[in-house]
Amino acid sequence: MLDDQTVEFNLPSKIGYERVVIGGLAAFAKNVGFSSSRIEDLKTSVAEACINAMQHGNKGKPDARVLVAISFQGNALRISVFDEGDGLKAQPKDPDIERIIENLDPPVGFGVFLMKRLMDKVEFNRTSNHRHEVRMTMKLTG
Repeated sequence: MLDDQTVEFNLPSKIGYERVVIGGLAAFAKNVGFSSSRIEDLKTSVAEACINAMQHGNKGKPDARVLVAISFQGNALRISVFDEGDGLKAQPKDPDIERIIENLDPPVGFGVFLMKRLMDKVEFNRTSNHRHEVRMTMKLTG
């Protein structure tokens, strides 16, 4: 089993490039011993974080970047997704799926909802270099 390994991705802020990260993430997670079902949860969470960073954090600015760092330490995978935005003003409330189906609410808030349900820990931070970070952790055994 690998330990203290880190992989980084520097992506353009364009939808579709999140697939580069999730492909690398899947291979990395498999190498350190994650099950297929946990890898699918990781891929979903990281794809959502990357898409949110591109759409909401970087607001589609063509020169903005999304940085993703993936590391495995102490029996846990840690993923940080950085964008150039200001971060969340407030934590979004969980979506009401029935209200969305009935077209009473807009279909928003699923990304953060999924991240919180699929990962062991999710944090939202401002960094010292004026970036916004979504930091997610998943333990090898969960």
